[in-house]
Amino acid sequence: MRSTARHNRTRSSRDAFVCAGTRYHAPMLSFETCNAARLRRDPNYDGRFFTAVKTTGIYCRPVCPARHPLTRNVTYYPTAAAAEAAGFRPCLRCRPETAPFCPAWNGTRSTVARAVKLINAGALYADSVVTLAARLGISSRHLARLFERHVGATPQQLAKTLRVQRAKRLLDTSDHTMTDIAFESGFGSLRRFNAAFVELYGRSPSRLRAMRRA
Repeated sequence: MRSTARHNRTRSSRDAFVCAGTRYHAPMLSFETCNAARLRRDPNYDGRFFTAVKTTGIYCRPVCPARHPLTRNVTYYPTAAAAEAAGFRPCLRCRPETAPFCPAWNGTRSTVARAVKLINAGALYADSVVTLAARLGISSRHLARLFERHVGATPQQLAKTLRVQRAKRLLDTSDHTMTDIAFESGFGSLRRFNAAFVELYGRSPSRLRAMRRA
């Protein structure tokens, strides 16, 4: 896929979250560790980081079967949400939405882990980040700082990523109608569901399903 304008606009502002050199805030693995795991396609690292390819605007799992890009063209992110916040699109071949959710911080920072669990359960479908933070006993500003440091994306971006991932899995593995998938995934309307897929994948949900079955 070609790089998008959105990718070009946002990538530089999010490079602080990559596991490259000394310019990262999230508790990421080192660049060398990520790179070696990617080149080995090591399944033990699946879900612990994501590889973003600067020349294509795509991000992948470390086990992706596609031909390896040159090391100078890759950047590493701690979560799929961080890669998407930087403007990268999910790989249609390795399907990041099916990766296990096991970032480096998982299970070690209880506030972030609790927040992610609540978001995954739909805490931001109708409620605000302020309400979520109150449930966790912290301010929304502090929650934003925690997510910036440990997730590499805002709570809203994580919620969006999880929602689309849930929908993508249903799209690939079920015969549910588009309307059913939209509402089961937490989208308030079919229009928002379609718009989210076009924004992230550059294709409509129905087009992606057709490609998968072709």
